[in-house]
Amino acid sequence: MTQPADSASPVDADADALRKLLRHQASTVTVVTAPGSPAVGFTATSFTPVSLEPPVVSFCLSLTSSSWPAVSRSRYLGVHLLGRQQQDVARTFATSGIDRFAAPTRWRLGPEGVPLIEDTLAWLLCRAIDRVTVGDHAIVLAEPELLRHTDVGSPLLYHRGGYAGLAEHVEPPTRRAA
Repeated sequence: MTQPADSASPVDADADALRKLLRHQASTVTVVTAPGSPAVGFTATSFTPVSLEPPVVSFCLSLTSSSWPAVSRSRYLGVHLLGRQQQDVARTFATSGIDRFAAPTRWRLGPEGVPLIEDTLAWLLCRAIDRVTVGDHAIVLAEPELLRHTDVGSPLLYHRGGYAGLAEHVEPPTRRAA
């Protein structure tokens, strides 16, 4: 069996090479919020489900992030799945040194004092159950306690250094007969 020819030779998997490779992976764009004075929030593309029984989700953030001190202490967090039209929200929460909750950001105070961003495809109110430090990041594991979602809209994705969305019409998968 012949191996397909690669267009490039293998390179060491250092931080720069890994960063370049990961630009090829499309990721869902989320904003994570935490209560505080002031409240904090940041854009994350690392959100993932971990378990359904019990329900557990995760996201990662840098230990040098200005949001990390609040997230490291918060018992409750909000995770918001952004819609395709919310690129401005994603950019706002990815920008350092600004009040991310100032207008035009639309949000309200939710249960447990967690800021909830309006008009997202979905949000989850989560209770943090563990924080695991790995290298220069922390993996936050959290149990969703409340959630809200809409069945309308397309998710905002991040791919190759920019925002993207799905095609307007995506066929649902068909079920195969057993």
